Amino acid sequence: MGTVFLEKKDDYLNYLLSIRNLSPNSLRAYRHDLELFESYLELNDREFREINSREVRAFVGELNRRNLKESSINRVISSIKSFYKYCVRYEFISSNPFASVRSLSNTRKIPDILTFIEIDMMLKMTDSTFTGIRDRMILELLYSTGCRVSELTGIGLKEIDLEKRMILVRGKGGKSRWVFLTRSSAESITDYLPLRKNNLAGQGENIKDTLILNKKGFGISERGIRFIVEKYINAIGVDKHVSPHTFRHTFATHLLNNGAGIRVVQEMLGHSSISTTQIYTHVGIDRLKGVYRAAHPHGR
Repeated sequence: MGTVFLEKKDDYLNYLLSIRNLSPNSLRAYRHDLELFESYLELNDREFREINSREVRAFVGELNRRNLKESSINRVISSIKSFYKYCVRYEFISSNPFASVRSLSNTRKIPDILTFIEIDMMLKMTDSTFTGIRDRMILELLYSTGCRVSELTGIGLKEIDLEKRMILVRGKGGKSRWVFLTRSSAESITDYLPLRKNNLAGQGENIKDTLILNKKGFGISERGIRFIVEKYINAIGVDKHVSPHTFRHTFATHLLNNGAGIRVVQEMLGHSSISTTQIYTHVGIDRLKGVYRAAHPHGR
């Protein structure tokens, strides 16, 4: 295979970082997908500029044999297709062998969501210590804002407007948007801030402005947030697959079930495409059923 693919792969990843301004998580995903393709090229002793449609089908077939999820296979295909598109654009190759490859039919599963009672149970499990008050704030923010965990860990004090109950968060691709606070989530921030000041580990600018601290007084990691969510889910004994992202699913579903328009929810979640938001319309079927039974003369 030689070093040509390695050089172009690194060029492309630098392009995604410096020009497209992708997040570290997105860059890791692109790197992983390109390395899968790199392994395939090495195993078959192929040069990436010489790949034809038959070999592309063979590669996709290899992904299928690994029992990867359809969504994972589609992401790999999309990553490599974009890489080749980049190479064509900068005239390193003349055509994109992945251009005609279609995504697999994606049988998306409806995600688990939490109930109001389950969320309330988790909040009641927190105590009055620094970590307890911090944990309550984290749980409140996850449910109140629908933030991604990466957005939550990136919240700075300067981006919080408690008077207006709003926070400016930085989402995928560096795009910023305002998210909103419930009264109780704003109060949880107010309760937390004096304790945060007392537990701050240092005076570096990054730490000074970071809202959520770990036990040692430094900015909390995404893994730390996941650990906290798991702790409280285990404490209340909920038999669901729950992660910080579950709160985002719950946020969207509860909004739609209570009458929010899908375009509004799309804006609140920071989705670039409404197709990503539409999965939550399936979860809202109970609300539609209720409207039907209440409104249709024979629906009762």
